[in-house]
Amino acid sequence: MYASIFFWPVVPSEPNVADSSAYKVKIEPQSGVTSISKQLRSQGILVSIIPFQISVRALFLGSKLKPGTYLLPTSASLGTILFQIARGDSVRESIAIIPGMTIWQLRSLVDSHAALLHTTKGMSSKELLQKLNLSYPNLEGVFLPDTYIFDPGEPDINIYRRASQAMNKQLSLAWSQKASASPIKSPYELLILSSIVEKETGRSSDRELVAAVFTNRLNKGMMLQTDPTIIYGIGPKFNGNLRKADLRKDNPYNTYMHKGLPPTPIAMPSKESINAAIHPAMSNALYFVAKGDGSSQFSQSLIEHEAAVDKYQRKLNRASQ
Repeated sequence: MYASIFFWPVVPSEPNVADSSAYKVKIEPQSGVTSISKQLRSQGILVSIIPFQISVRALFLGSKLKPGTYLLPTSASLGTILFQIARGDSVRESIAIIPGMTIWQLRSLVDSHAALLHTTKGMSSKELLQKLNLSYPNLEGVFLPDTYIFDPGEPDINIYRRASQAMNKQLSLAWSQKASASPIKSPYELLILSSIVEKETGRSSDRELVAAVFTNRLNKGMMLQTDPTIIYGIGPKFNGNLRKADLRKDNPYNTYMHKGLPPTPIAMPSKESINAAIHPAMSNALYFVAKGDGSSQFSQSLIEHEAAVDKYQRKLNRASQ
């Protein structure tokens, strides 16, 4: 006698989402059958508690209804929306952490994402590190670039947690493959080197060679002399113009003045850069210069390097004048 209630249209015929033929509702986590019926009703779905409970039991869906944000077709029946909620066919959102992104860029991206619940906005780096149970000196570099899918209204700290856990997993895997001759002394140093490789790689096919140059320099006790560390030391106020005066300013990220790695990563490195840093190319190269087409010319001696600079960089400078 209750079968007909499965086919009652319970979703309003007028959508509550702009430019859509659907009605948007949200079901909170850990909601029981009665609570779900009340939530749907409070959001405009034409359900009554008793018919809703009867339908759920008759369809054996009591333990299968899932939280989330749903777009329900206008004029859909009770049976239709119950099966949709049981499938968990909900609206999902995404946020992309791009390789080479800095922590201030990432935090701005997360803070401005309209679909996230902002629980970390205004939180200091130290506070966020504590919330995530991370023991790093700061937040830079510790979130793995990827696209993260989430439910609308999900707390933003969940994105940070998932991305940091993914980075820890990736670092652990790479660290287990470290060669004994590597100058890298800890997973955190691997993260730092990977971030430099990320920022210095113009073409993905050069990644292992770029890693080889910095690995060779570390092994020889040479300064890394990499511009991206200088730029990172300048911070968000960098205007895109790196001057010679910037290379002469002493700070911990000035790899023209200090040997070894900088104190922290300078960006979020990709899996590919982490793998390149732990598996650099078999090369004696100590220098490289951009060719102007995204690739680099690698050299083993300063004389070869100066010739490459003259061929590629000074030639480009003259052409632009």
